[in-house]
Amino acid sequence: MKALLITGPVGVGKTTVAEAVGGRLAEAKVPHAVIDLDWLSSCWPAPDSDPFHFELRLRNLRAVVGNYVETGVHRIVLAGVVESQADRLRYAEVIGGKLNVCRLKADLSVVHRRLSQRHLDEADLRWHLNRADELEMLYAASWVEDYVVDADQSVADVAQDVISWWLAVERGPVRPLASG
Repeated sequence: MKALLITGPVGVGKTTVAEAVGGRLAEAKVPHAVIDLDWLSSCWPAPDSDPFHFELRLRNLRAVVGNYVETGVHRIVLAGVVESQADRLRYAEVIGGKLNVCRLKADLSVVHRRLSQRHLDEADLRWHLNRADELEMLYAASWVEDYVVDADQSVADVAQDVISWWLAVERGPVRPLASG
């Protein structure tokens, strides 16, 4: 099993790019699944000890990946936030295979514009804008990814860059791009 986790701040385009990568894999007839990690933990309320339902997400991911593997899937494309090396290791353990991580990076003004179009409720928008800023600072301070792809381009171009890096990483050691 080979897996790719596409990460980055909220609003950067993780799910859209994951779907485009899945489309490219389908065109190449590669058995795969695309999973939006947010949907694996979308319930209310969240316990105070796990505000983003990370533990629930991992349990659900283990079950879903197992089901996909039973159907013959060889590659998993994940879209979601990974905040630390420890979280990355836990995702890899659950998947039970090689996990590469690609971080999408876009200018925060672009991310903020996207979020403003998506979240019409003022409190909801404010939370997402703050979360995007928080994650961008977190990513600048830590190194959770194997490579960074510029998301300030067309979805097709971003997907192609992601696939190109993923294949290059699988072929051997690749030095990650320096972050922003």
